[in-house]
Amino acid sequence: MPELPEVETVRRGLQPHMEGRVIARADVRRPDLRWPFPERMAERLTGARITRLGRRSKYLLADLDRGETLIVHLGMSGRMTIAAPEGDAVPGHFHHYHPAPEKHDHVVFDMEGGTRITFNDARRFGAMDLAATNALDTHRLIAVLGPEPFDNAFSEAYLAERLAGRATPIKAALLDQRIVAGLGNIYVCEALWRSGIAPTRQARDITRRQIDTLTRAIREVLEDAIAAGGSSLRDYRQADGELGYFQHSFAVYGREGEPCRTLGCTSPVERIVQSGRSSFHCPACQG
Repeated sequence: MPELPEVETVRRGLQPHMEGRVIARADVRRPDLRWPFPERMAERLTGARITRLGRRSKYLLADLDRGETLIVHLGMSGRMTIAAPEGDAVPGHFHHYHPAPEKHDHVVFDMEGGTRITFNDARRFGAMDLAATNALDTHRLIAVLGPEPFDNAFSEAYLAERLAGRATPIKAALLDQRIVAGLGNIYVCEALWRSGIAPTRQARDITRRQIDTLTRAIREVLEDAIAAGGSSLRDYRQADGELGYFQHSFAVYGREGEPCRTLGCTSPVERIVQSGRSSFHCPACQG
């Protein structure tokens, strides 16, 4: 499932083609994805201007001039693609044009000027909803989220307070979206490696110095991943169709049995299973 860097990369790719532009026509081609679409979704979107294209955690947020916000979750295999009008080019983007939606093109946005934005989701684990913009923070998907890793609210003091007394592995604590929004399995594994913290260590046992290091590592690994266009595993692509390439920089994730990237370390990366999910770590560097 795309994590914060992948969703942010998609947002940045879509922004020039959606923000400030009118949805000339919205074509909703099925009644649901993960759950049913909101009532009259096509009608409520058609003719609306997108005043701002933002992101909260792993959700894309398109504020409309009608006082509503379109919430988009990519799910496991969802993609937002950009296609120019036939014969035109979208500057800086690899694109294709198809006159009719393809099999898994479930929602199509024809923007003013002719650019087509398509939500394609082969596995249909994605989702869309509409909410009042002025009440967005109370929406069931948004209200439960903790601070963004890049927000001032996500500080060393905040993380220390949230981890204090928690008898749960630090890996599980960081995956809890109520503590910090947007982190998933990949970037938690990478941030813990950069911090020298074992994924199995109890959250309550992390020292304040380690928390300071961990807070910085979370931000740094996300910044590096965004700069690389995210990580392309399985279905993920950027909005222009290109693959992200941060997966080539993984220190531990998916590298079971391979050498640790710490200079001078001879220990191979190990994989363990925590709550049904794989955790990758270096047993020598992450004591």
